[in-house]
Amino acid sequence: MANKNPLQKPFLFIILSINLIFLQAETTTQISTKKTYVIHMDKSAMPLPYTNHLQWYSSKINSVTQHKSQEEEGNNNRILYTYQTAFHGLAAQLTQEEAERLEEEDGVVAVIPETRYELHTTRSPTFLGLERQESERVWAERVTDHDVVVGVLDTGIWPESESFNDTGMSPVPATWRGACETGKRFLKRNCNRKIVGARVFYRGYEAATGKIDEELEYKSPRDRDGHGTHTAATVAGSPVKGANLFGFAYGTARGMAQKARVAAYKVCWVGGCFSSDILSAVDQAVADGVQVLSISLGGGVSTYSRDSLSIATFGAMEMGVFVSCSAGNGGPDPISLTNVSPWITTVGASTMDRDFPATVKIGTMRTFKGVSLYKGRTVLPKNKQYPLVYLGRNASSPDPTSFCLDGALDRRHVAGKIVICDRGVTPRVQKGQVVKRAGGIGMVLTNTATNGEELVADSHMLPAVAVGEKEGKLIKQYAMTSKKATASLEILGTRIGIKPSPVVAAFSSRGPNFLSLEILKPDLLAPGVNILAAWTGDMAPSSLSSDPRRVKFNILSGTSMSCPHVSGVAALIKSRHPDWSPAAIKSALMTTAYVHDNMFKPLTDASGAAPSSPYDHGAGHIDPLRATDPGLVYDIGPQEYFEFLCTQDLSPSQLKVFTKHSNRTCKHTLAKNPGNLNYPAISALFPENTHVKAMTLRRTVTNVGPHISSYKVSVSPFKGASVTVQPKTLNFTSKHQKLSYTVTFRTRFRMKRPEFGGLVWKSTTHKVRSPVIITWLPPL
Repeated sequence: MANKNPLQKPFLFIILSINLIFLQAETTTQISTKKTYVIHMDKSAMPLPYTNHLQWYSSKINSVTQHKSQEEEGNNNRILYTYQTAFHGLAAQLTQEEAERLEEEDGVVAVIPETRYELHTTRSPTFLGLERQESERVWAERVTDHDVVVGVLDTGIWPESESFNDTGMSPVPATWRGACETGKRFLKRNCNRKIVGARVFYRGYEAATGKIDEELEYKSPRDRDGHGTHTAATVAGSPVKGANLFGFAYGTARGMAQKARVAAYKVCWVGGCFSSDILSAVDQAVADGVQVLSISLGGGVSTYSRDSLSIATFGAMEMGVFVSCSAGNGGPDPISLTNVSPWITTVGASTMDRDFPATVKIGTMRTFKGVSLYKGRTVLPKNKQYPLVYLGRNASSPDPTSFCLDGALDRRHVAGKIVICDRGVTPRVQKGQVVKRAGGIGMVLTNTATNGEELVADSHMLPAVAVGEKEGKLIKQYAMTSKKATASLEILGTRIGIKPSPVVAAFSSRGPNFLSLEILKPDLLAPGVNILAAWTGDMAPSSLSSDPRRVKFNILSGTSMSCPHVSGVAALIKSRHPDWSPAAIKSALMTTAYVHDNMFKPLTDASGAAPSSPYDHGAGHIDPLRATDPGLVYDIGPQEYFEFLCTQDLSPSQLKVFTKHSNRTCKHTLAKNPGNLNYPAISALFPENTHVKAMTLRRTVTNVGPHISSYKVSVSPFKGASVTVQPKTLNFTSKHQKLSYTVTFRTRFRMKRPEFGGLVWKSTTHKVRSPVIITWLPPL
């Protein structure tokens, strides 16, 4: 692949559907080769002679390293990081043999190989209702708005962006303990009352890949890539009037929580994001005092006790920090999501009611609808037809010659023509560049079955229109069967009020959560398609090195974009309810989410226009205004999450990686059924044993609405089971009062596929909805 820098091409992750692929650091064939391991330690096991944990950790490493150089003897340079806030342990370079010996040592809970993670990659505040008149009342500015700090783990930040202007912001809270680290082109003055912290983490990256090339990127918090600036601005960007990309999406750009503060933790570099660095950033962010963590990256799904990010975010949750993560860009394939731990809010992506339409008119005068963000010197007159060519073998089965790869196009066949290219393998904008270099004057980018009818707009380097799979097949068929095929392209600008919307993005990773089918994932949807936000001054909007254009704002798509929407809304809720736990905030977001589009029909799936299911959209699409006043919340404390882990067949030593406090033990309050976790979604999983005909799950709700209120329940019907709720009415007499109910499922007949529905508690002022899933495992 020509792209040597995947992080500098945010769209690449959608195109390749890389699903935040879990990339294990290369397994060495020589047992003597050192690589990085994350070592989880039992804090309470430190023997008395040691005065601090670093001293103890050093002795452990020294005890297993056989052939230490003189340099290593002197300064412990095997140790990259120590962790002491969100969890306890260290990252160190070891051979495989040393790692195996270390795992046998007293006080060592787990030794996990370094893993590599990938990034997942204006209109949205209005679309989410944050600029309506009623929102001005709900979100009337308070001093506490300025107290919330969101930590953004990403590629850094471009501090000069107008989105990080701190005009009108109060002094940084005295409780903030973060720092503004300096480095190449990043000074103390680059932080302000908006950017209150900026740190870099690269020891794990350099240990795995070698020294950072400072000619290619900044060894400082400054963001060359653009991804981190875009996500940080989406979370908490200050309002910027007249923001646009080449005139597209013109309007006021602002973050979800425009008065919140940002702390940038740079953990991603040209070659990826490494777990030891990510864990150090989480650990440091919690110590710094963030209230929200926004993490638009991930690896593959590993068991809870082997997933370092899962372990670190458990510690963050214990400290009261809300954590939101992107679900991944592996859709529409099922079981493609990552970041599935129940204490993480996992966010899928949806479209908005704004689009960037364009058309392809073929020689028969038939017109096909598509999208484009092209704005350049070359303009193809809309009334003039140009030769049209497709180099693939047929319209339904793409082959390597149809993807417009580097060097694949013969100038003799494409010069002066509009070229049809299939989506996939390489970045979409790169295909246009290949066409341009070969002498083509335009491009039609056609979806394959993987992306269906989903349309993602790009700032191409030549006139180009992206079309869905169905239109693409028809255009390709015409090009292959007509001896003198022609076409014209027309770019139509920005349109709002698009129906239907929202729609689940085809690239958005899907459930179920195969680690724990009882825990619904993703949790919810937020806007993630064609999102305008701040951009780096060092990278073209196409992220192509050959693109000389520079912009202040860019339009990107991915669950990387949907995650910071939720992080920002969580910051808003935290500013209104400082005492709410991370679980209470998640519950408010989930139980107020909606599952119908702006045509009052069930949310559809862009990959095929069929209705989507909770495995696609979770609890539904976020509704920020309603989420600030949810009426009831399903709260979960750290011990309850630990009780969930006690149901996951983890050994005592595996459970220990989650117990920063040595006195946390399994009390089996969930009756060995993870479905009893007080989650805002309800999932009944019937085992392979066909004799199990009934199941009862328990939930507890906390009243955060009117002191005196009465809620009545309703449940959607299911074909395969009857559902009974007891009691049918919940009568609250005080605020923060907790009441419990049970849901009993009785099988009528075992369905081959999961059934989906909803359970709603309704009062005169509030509606609290939980998705309900019933699954029957196939008999053994």
